[in-house]
Amino acid sequence: MKTAIMTDTNSGITRQEADVSGIFLIPMPIIIDEEIFFEGVNLTQESFYKDLTDGRDISTSQPSPGDVIDMWKSILSSGYDEIVYIPMSSGLSNSCASAIGLSKEFDGKVMVADNHRISVTMRESVFEAKRLADSGLSAREIKDYLEKTAFDASIYIAVDTLEFLKKGGRITPAAAALGAVLNIKPILSIQGEKLDAFAKVRGMKKCKAKMIEALQQDLSTRFKDVDKSRIKLCTAGTALSPEEAEEWRNTVSEAFNGADVYYNPLSLSIGTHTGPGAMGIGLVVVAK
Repeated sequence: MKTAIMTDTNSGITRQEADVSGIFLIPMPIIIDEEIFFEGVNLTQESFYKDLTDGRDISTSQPSPGDVIDMWKSILSSGYDEIVYIPMSSGLSNSCASAIGLSKEFDGKVMVADNHRISVTMRESVFEAKRLADSGLSAREIKDYLEKTAFDASIYIAVDTLEFLKKGGRITPAAAALGAVLNIKPILSIQGEKLDAFAKVRGMKKCKAKMIEALQQDLSTRFKDVDKSRIKLCTAGTALSPEEAEEWRNTVSEAFNGADVYYNPLSLSIGTHTGPGAMGIGLVVVAK
């Protein structure tokens, strides 16, 4: 059996990375002033954040059923026997539930894994699924593994501006105005199902320290029995300069005794709500 791995751009995987790795990638639609763009196709990180900060009306959507079905049919007609599709967390979008419904028409050849992840932790799931497929596991076995290990991950995101949380209705205009005056920066967490409020801190410097502390706490509690060689650390951000991204990555590495840490931009679906300048930190448990 030849098993294909497919995901969406919420994983942070680029078209180039997908092509090199043999992963099938469907772009997420972003609606700007009622015109549909596709992440990584005709919409770059740079142009997206320019439009966002210029005040254009931006919202996110999910891949159309037709686009999803067409890609599945194309994959199956190109020599693959089955597909594992890994969309963003069902707690953050309806795209997972929609895909599960669509997959019922494919007689078990398409397995949709509700992996409960997004961004850097979802990225690791996709690459792990590809390794499992290459080692000979079936689509059903890979789906079961991804769902069994879905919550073996943690993400924290510090938001630099409250403007876009206000636009999305996540905080009130009054709370946003007060937060701006007091320099309050919210920290959000993703422990699986959805984006939740975690803490409120004054200033980004304290936010960074708080996120590192939170991840260290996770390591000493939730993941205390996990072999440290299986822990992968990652950082993320929205519209950070190369220098800012590298500084953040180095800060996290130093806080964890020089551990290997990589940086990846947050997906545009998250950036729509956080705006530019957000910083994230995460960990994921990988297979032995």
